[in-house]
Amino acid sequence: MAAARPLVSVHNLDSDMATDGATNTLPLPDVMKSSIRPDIITFVHTNMSKNSRQPYAVSKKAGHQTSAESWGTGRAVSRIPRVPGGGTHRAGQGAFGNMCRGGRMFAPTKIWRRWHRRINVNQKRYAVASAIAASAVPSLVMARGHRIESVPEIPLVVSDSTEGIEKTSSAIKALKQIGAYPDAEKAKDSQAIRPGKGKMRNRRYISRKGPLIVYGTEGSKLVKAFRNIPGVEIANVERLNLLKLAPGGHVGRFVIWTKSAFEKLDSVYGSFEKPSEKKKGYVLPRAKMVNADLTRIINSDEVQSVVRPIKKEVKRAPMKKNPLKNLNTMLKLNPYAKTAKRMALLAEAQRLKSKKEKLDKKRKQISKEEATKSKSAGKAWYLTMISDSDYTEFENFSKWLGVSQ
Repeated sequence: MAAARPLVSVHNLDSDMATDGATNTLPLPDVMKSSIRPDIITFVHTNMSKNSRQPYAVSKKAGHQTSAESWGTGRAVSRIPRVPGGGTHRAGQGAFGNMCRGGRMFAPTKIWRRWHRRINVNQKRYAVASAIAASAVPSLVMARGHRIESVPEIPLVVSDSTEGIEKTSSAIKALKQIGAYPDAEKAKDSQAIRPGKGKMRNRRYISRKGPLIVYGTEGSKLVKAFRNIPGVEIANVERLNLLKLAPGGHVGRFVIWTKSAFEKLDSVYGSFEKPSEKKKGYVLPRAKMVNADLTRIINSDEVQSVVRPIKKEVKRAPMKKNPLKNLNTMLKLNPYAKTAKRMALLAEAQRLKSKKEKLDKKRKQISKEEATKSKSAGKAWYLTMISDSDYTEFENFSKWLGVSQ
């Protein structure tokens, strides 16, 4: 374990005096070491964003401002209520139903819907701490789409002279000096007209998010200087908002800290052992595992020296085999099975051999003399049969039957 905490450099602007910024490094606050929980951040962000909604509903009378009644059965039309009268296209048209033109909507919206959500204070604090910790990881910041290729360090801390900037031109100059202006330009160039009906609802333009400036001194002049730069947002370190730290519920916002704001983080959020000075009794959530490399922990000498040795002599239950499918298993149960199977195979082979001989004999072609001989024998048998059945004398026939005339 490192004996000293990591240090973060404080970057001075060109306008800073030589005496300003005697301390060029600051210790990393504990809040930036807290565990990153995207699931909690997404949950809290979703519920927080619901708290700015205004109730809306359709009119209570919409779709019912007509004296329509159903025609009932027997007229070969559906039983939907129909507008009375005649002489106009409207007469006889369906009304009231959500499938009808001019009818009410299905399940009309009501203003007493549960629009807003209450969120646990500890959950909100956990989400903010996780978002701050994610902003200190360069890979997460780049994955979110921020242009930080020319930024000297993440987290980026600038001197307190930034809080005294009054003009927007000076603010742009300061962003260029610390390498954060490409991200602001990305936000400016991304401005486009929103697709869909939001154009009609006071949210016509959309743009990407740029850097978030966090200051520590109340009433700083930089608020008015930076607020006119597209995509750039400003926040006080004591009033950090999750909607700004993780827009859309996605971690990794590019945050620029002033020196005073960075120094205040420990007093605002406390540490893993010491409670916060601003939030009563709040201690940062400690990660379940300090070292997340589980394989290294298991294979370490400390763990392997106390675990039970590997069982090399393992007696496994033998797999039972089906004797009807496995011959070796059948021979163990019935040694005669081998002889019986051999006899069956020999008998089958003999049967097939005799059958083949019979078929070959039948299919063998006979000579012309044999065919003539066979044909003459058939004719002789036929003549004998005819003569035996020719009863010319009725008397003999009746005598045989025992009938007297």
